[in-house]
Amino acid sequence: MNGDGPGRAAHRLGADGLVLGYGGPDVIRGLDVAIPDGRLTMIVGANASGKSTLLRGLARLLRPRSGAVVLDGRSIAELPTIEVARVIGLLPQASVAPDGITVGDLVGRGRYPHQGWFRRWTPDDEAAVADALAATGITDLIERPVATLSGGQRQRAWVAMALAQDTDILLLDEPTTFLDIAHQVELLDLLVDLNRERDKTIVVVLHDLGLACRYADHLIAMHDGAIVAQGVPADIVDAALVREVFGIDSVILPDPVSGTPLVVPRSRHGARSVVETA
Repeated sequence: MNGDGPGRAAHRLGADGLVLGYGGPDVIRGLDVAIPDGRLTMIVGANASGKSTLLRGLARLLRPRSGAVVLDGRSIAELPTIEVARVIGLLPQASVAPDGITVGDLVGRGRYPHQGWFRRWTPDDEAAVADALAATGITDLIERPVATLSGGQRQRAWVAMALAQDTDILLLDEPTTFLDIAHQVELLDLLVDLNRERDKTIVVVLHDLGLACRYADHLIAMHDGAIVAQGVPADIVDAALVREVFGIDSVILPDPVSGTPLVVPRSRHGARSVVETA
């Protein structure tokens, strides 16, 4: 996909010797990573592998026990919150809208980092919200209460809020959770459009390895708080990696749609006979 867009200042996000936890044992231990600029990166792994913890650390929601998250060569912990919010946008795993809030009001909240001391609404704010609504295809929903939207529409509204924040880096934690397959594909297609057309660096934690392989420029596979492999999906995904990361045996086939790795899990009941009935 894209590299650095013309006239666009690249922002480098990564981690050096990162150690993260929540009060008990370390979840992430001594992790080093560099997020490719201008690419769509997917982070995959089994439950409790540390993928969401890593994303929270990159977003500065979780303070490192040691090591550092580094943004443009500086520890993110040392940067002013408003400065970070102008570069990194986050869509958390569980996003809850205030009661009664409309789509327009929700998306408008993404403009907070760009507003001055008195939070005055400006023509730039208005334009950014309109642009975010148009990019996500929900302009006609601007007056609708968020609570009345379908799952796919609601996720688009949250993505629009993150877009209105107008950051070069966008982090999303399992954005397809609770969406049916049609809405999952719709949302992931939208993220590809945002990456290609707006040259945004996008990092997504995703459960579905097949979809991650199809959509990712760069795949990060995690297990037990460490990165097991990373790179172009076709270069790193094989049966041995799936066994190490997810603990299952599988067959890797070319995806008939994209040509990317398609993971077919083996199971004890994988070869059931078909009984024809009249």
